[in-house]
Amino acid sequence: MALGDNTLQAARGNSQRGRNPYYVQTVLNLATALSDKGSALAASDVVPVIAVPKGHMVLNAGIEVDTASDGSTFTVDLGMVDADVFVDGFDGTSAAGVVAQNPAAYQPVMAVANDNIDMTIATLSGGAVTTGKFRIWAVMMDCTDAGKDGV
Repeated sequence: MALGDNTLQAARGNSQRGRNPYYVQTVLNLATALSDKGSALAASDVVPVIAVPKGHMVLNAGIEVDTASDGSTFTVDLGMVDADVFVDGFDGTSAAGVVAQNPAAYQPVMAVANDNIDMTIATLSGGAVTTGKFRIWAVMMDCTDAGKDGV
């Protein structure tokens, strides 16, 4: 089930002449996701976290545990077109400061339409998840038509 937009961070970042990679982050509070859904979080729940405009390439994205969760056992994926393109099977109950790694076959992803980077609860067992925070980040680049002057 896809949740609401309270967790969605807008993309931004072109601040000088020319195109440059830019960084976007948000902190996903699982209590907010739980409130948005209105019932217990479950496996296959999809939480939109970062908006990616059409024509922007996601060079990399990841998850860091900000505050450890109270859930018994659960894993999360982070992706766009493919649900786990950026992070696959990250232990959602990791201690604060643990950072997810990209899968070995990772490639940057181009948004061919407006899209979101989503966190999906891949597995959940042994109890409800009601608290915990993840810092989710992405490095993106605007690859839309630069026009005549190339800016």
